Formats: sequence, C-alpha cells, structure tokens
Amino acid sequence: MSWAVEEWKEGLSARVLQKIHELESQVGKLKKERQQRQFQLESLEAALEKQKQKVENERKEATTLKRENQSLMELCDSLEKAKQKISHDLQVKESQVNIQSGQLSSSRKDIERLEQELKR
Repeated sequence: MSWAVEEWKEGLSARVLQKIHELESQVGKLKKERQQRQFQLESLEAALEKQKQKVENERKEATTLKRENQSLMELCDSLEKAKQKISHDLQVKESQVNIQSGQLSSSRKDIERLEQELKR
C-alpha cells in the first residue's frame, strides 16, 4: 500500500523529493508536538478541575466553620448570661446570710443579757 502512496512522487527531482521529505518530517514533528500539547492541555484541565473541587470543598468547610463559630459564640453568650445571673444570685444569698448572721449575733446578745438579768 505504501508504494501507492509514494507513486505520486515518481519523476520528481532529487531536490523536490528532499523538500517533500523535509516537509513530511516536519509534519511528523508537528503531529508529535500537537499530541504533547494536547496531553499537557488535558493534564492542566484535570489539575484545574481538581483545584476547583478543592476550592469548593474549602468554601463548604469555611461555611460550616462559620456556622459552628456562630453557634459557639451564641453558646458563650448564653453561658455568660447564666454566669452573671448565678453571680447575682450568690451575692443576694451572701447578703441574706450576712443579715441573718447579724440577727443571730444580736439575738445571742439579747439572750445573754436576758440570762444576766435572770441571774440577778
């Protein structure tokens, strides 16, 4: 079959045949270069898709972390309010204890005074 392909070259001068050979060689090189560039393009496209997927995953993770952060901030606020309420309640109870302690001390003095009067 290759002889049929080469048949059109019969009768051409050596210089023209040399030029045809050079052109065919150049075509072969260009085909190889095209294949390499096509492979590079496909590799770059695959890498780009991988990066896009990575960015999308990171975007989703960032959104999830923002939601989690917001939830934790709300929880902290809630805990801070509860702490303040408990602290206030504690102060009120300490104040009540101090008042009752004063009343107890006063009652003891009254008892001692009354006991002294009874002894007389």
